[in-house]
Amino acid sequence: MSDSLYIGIDVGTGSARAALTRFDGTLLHTGSYEIRTWRYATDHRIFEQSTSDIWGRICAAVKDCLEGAAQQVGNGTVSDLAKRVRGIGFDATCSLAVTDFSGEGVSVTDGGDLGLLGERNIILWADHRAEKEADEINGTGSVVLDYVGGKMSLEMEIPKILWLKRRMSPELFERCQFFDLPDYLTYRATGSTARSCCSLTCKCSYVSVVEPKAGVDGRTPPLGGWDDQFFHTIGLGELVERGYGQIGRATSNGANGVEKTTAGIPVGKGLSKKAAEELGLEEGIAVGSGLIDAYAGWLGTVGARCVVASGEGGAAGAERQEEIRLEPPPEVEESGWRLVVVAGTSSCHIVQSKEGIFVKGIWGPYRDPVFPGWWMNEGGQSATGQLIEHIISTHSAKDALYKRAKEEGTSIYAVLHDTLENLRVERNASSYTELTKDLHIYPDFHGNRSPIADPRMRGSITGLNLDGTSLASLALLYHATLTSIALQTRSIVDELNSKGHHIKRLYVSGSQAQNGVLMQLLADACYHGDGVNEGALEGVVVSVSDAEDAGIADFGGAKKEKRKGVSAVVLGAAMLGRMAHEMTQVKGEAGDEKKAEILWNIMMDMTPPGVLIPPTKEGLEKRILNAKYEIFLETVEIQKRWRDKMDKIVTAG
Repeated sequence: MSDSLYIGIDVGTGSARAALTRFDGTLLHTGSYEIRTWRYATDHRIFEQSTSDIWGRICAAVKDCLEGAAQQVGNGTVSDLAKRVRGIGFDATCSLAVTDFSGEGVSVTDGGDLGLLGERNIILWADHRAEKEADEINGTGSVVLDYVGGKMSLEMEIPKILWLKRRMSPELFERCQFFDLPDYLTYRATGSTARSCCSLTCKCSYVSVVEPKAGVDGRTPPLGGWDDQFFHTIGLGELVERGYGQIGRATSNGANGVEKTTAGIPVGKGLSKKAAEELGLEEGIAVGSGLIDAYAGWLGTVGARCVVASGEGGAAGAERQEEIRLEPPPEVEESGWRLVVVAGTSSCHIVQSKEGIFVKGIWGPYRDPVFPGWWMNEGGQSATGQLIEHIISTHSAKDALYKRAKEEGTSIYAVLHDTLENLRVERNASSYTELTKDLHIYPDFHGNRSPIADPRMRGSITGLNLDGTSLASLALLYHATLTSIALQTRSIVDELNSKGHHIKRLYVSGSQAQNGVLMQLLADACYHGDGVNEGALEGVVVSVSDAEDAGIADFGGAKKEKRKGVSAVVLGAAMLGRMAHEMTQVKGEAGDEKKAEILWNIMMDMTPPGVLIPPTKEGLEKRILNAKYEIFLETVEIQKRWRDKMDKIVTAG
């Protein structure tokens, strides 16, 4: 098995990536291509993509992996490598893909082409066109809502399907089948319409409960699937009448049944002949049941073992050493106190538990999205990396920033951090946080996902002066933005802990994990002594590779090179491919415990080591952050009050 190779495919908001890895997660090569997104100047809510465009990019990325690896000494030819690939896994954004029942794309663009065959057949996760539909669904008070934190997000699939149904003729709507994008990709790869528990439970209102589980008010949902009454009530009774065939596949279990699989379970008969030819792989290799990208990030992050440096546990800033000693391998139960933050364009906060925990404003509890028999909660911030980019790109000093970064051969973030350090010294401040003590940003420029669950929330900046052109003013706004992201993360952690979770560490992956300033702010902001999690938060964990890239620690390259360039998300997808292959080797029926054991062992083999960043527990920095958090919470209430006041005036006429 050590000769086996696995491919992980990750479809993010802006690109499709593939990674070719060895059995232990060692990276052989990657490929990446941008994917097209259609926007409208007249409607900022709209984001559309194309499955044909995405599949073409995936095929190109996989071929790049094989060709790139073949150019390295000792790997063999492209054909040799393709024959060694034993499994492939997919993850993708939670976007809605629409096709007819032969798999051809159906247009989702409002207007005359809606419902006809067309290229633009994906409503991206960030598309907010279905706000009215989401509001109406939330007005039903259904027990189904208890399993999405009390409110269904307009970013989920059911509000979007309802939006489409209201604008299509009944004949056109009937010919559609709807996929969460990860499930579309396994369908495209295998021809099987089997759906993943992850997509069904997290985005398609499937309540995977096998025994009575009381909701928030003691109510229990129908066991084992979709709630017929819920779909009739919201105006999607057609889905019920057609046996849910448009969003799953009816089975012998009855109309409320669906062929569903947990993470990495083999789908169908493996890679189809057509898909194999397009990808340059062998027909029939195992294809693992997919995951939403954030959950693939959880898979590739949560099992990290922290570096133990110089005989001490978990210290960042270790001295150079050729060998890195790690913490003992964790048991799967330890995942219950590890909150994974997958931080890229947006941020998702995911934690697992043996029992379902209901947290208002936090999605879930979802049963079986990754591990069979386990529950998960998911918090989130709709725009974090995107917000940082927005603050930078709309500032007058943007061009000067990029020019200086180019001249110095460094990143724009290194320039911003250098500017902040110069300002700190010049103004005799103890920290960057002290520099921005009177500058407050509320980060919900694209609505609030958690813990308020209100898409109407908007961003705000308080404390501006007339300097809107200097690099210094941009650096200060940038740091205030990072602080706001950290403070909002604290609000999510506090809400989770107040309802029964016990978060001890944040495990961060994604592009933002390479930002050392932000990682320290997360550690500092989320540690506090108000009785909710006093003394519990040990800090923030990032991978060794990210820690070195961020300047947090230097290990002389040890244990780094083999996974350099592999994001946790695409690594998680590769783990799904290995899981699918190993499941095909199991003799007899594998129960839930066996499946969980196999998957956890794969995670232990393939997850890179991490570095613990401890929090600042006292002093001026901590006092400022605590005060800023109080102001942050006040800002939420002020915005709600102001909005209500304006709404009443408009309603009254």
